Amino acid sequence: MEFRDYYETLGVARDATQDDIKRAYRKLARKYHPDVSKEKDADEQFKALGEAYEVLKDPEKRAAYDQLGANWQGGQEFNAPPDWDAGFEFSGGGFTQGGFTQGDGQAFSDFFETLFGQSGHASGGRYRAGAQYQRPQGGDHHAKIMVELEDSLNGATRAITLHVPQVDAKGHVGTRERVLNVKIPKGIAPGQSIRLAGQGDPGLGGGPAGDLYLEVEFKPHPTYRLEGSDIYLELPLAPWEAALGASVKVPTPSGVVDMKIPAGSAEGKKLRLKNRGLPAKQAGDLYVVLKIVWPRADNPAAEKLYREMERELAFNPRAKLGV
Repeated sequence: MEFRDYYETLGVARDATQDDIKRAYRKLARKYHPDVSKEKDADEQFKALGEAYEVLKDPEKRAAYDQLGANWQGGQEFNAPPDWDAGFEFSGGGFTQGGFTQGDGQAFSDFFETLFGQSGHASGGRYRAGAQYQRPQGGDHHAKIMVELEDSLNGATRAITLHVPQVDAKGHVGTRERVLNVKIPKGIAPGQSIRLAGQGDPGLGGGPAGDLYLEVEFKPHPTYRLEGSDIYLELPLAPWEAALGASVKVPTPSGVVDMKIPAGSAEGKKLRLKNRGLPAKQAGDLYVVLKIVWPRADNPAAEKLYREMERELAFNPRAKLGV
């Protein structure tokens, strides 16, 4: 997928003010509007301008795009890094609440859809039910945060740093840091949210403040992977441990345990440790997936052993293929 330089599309510098962005778009939109332009590629140019303006006119999208673009090098195939928008605080629904189309109903490019395609911002205030009139509540904010698997397994309190987009007095877009001490509930799963009451926009006319919703995702773990509420561990075994059976030590998030490996275990066999996954009303399990690791024949003694196995075992791994 091709990276789109929205600043280049509008012909402005990366430090352009919001007013600069608006003026550049209006000038080019008049030039390439399909109803008046004689340019051969007016339609495509006009759509590209609309897409670039959709991002750069919005300080929240622009701030996120800026940090993403700073890490990209021209000439490379573009793939958005996983959880590229983590740590950015957005008003309304952030980038995950509905679809975007251009004014003519046509969707934006694959590049835009990858980054902002489930986009859109919720409207401002809300009214609390139960009274004839209540002052409007401030808008909610949203952010994605990355936590450790162990934080969910045990519960934790973490200092979370969020980047809040803002526009300075001169119209330049930047971010400020907001640090919050957040309690990570035990058993929270990826995709679930933590609600921080009153941490959104202030209410109008003294109304109650909105809330901040933190969508939780897990950082990649060097040892375990998660599927639903189950945890998976790939356990290396020597060939003789798999063939003859063995008792081996297995690391788990709650400590090392002894596990019996049945004789004749094959590569990929799964052994279950019940209720050692994510804690919940119905706790997940820990699955140990066996992986057979063969020693290298990189010295005379090892080579001799392999030659003996070749002669003594008469083993043909391709027998079922008829060859």
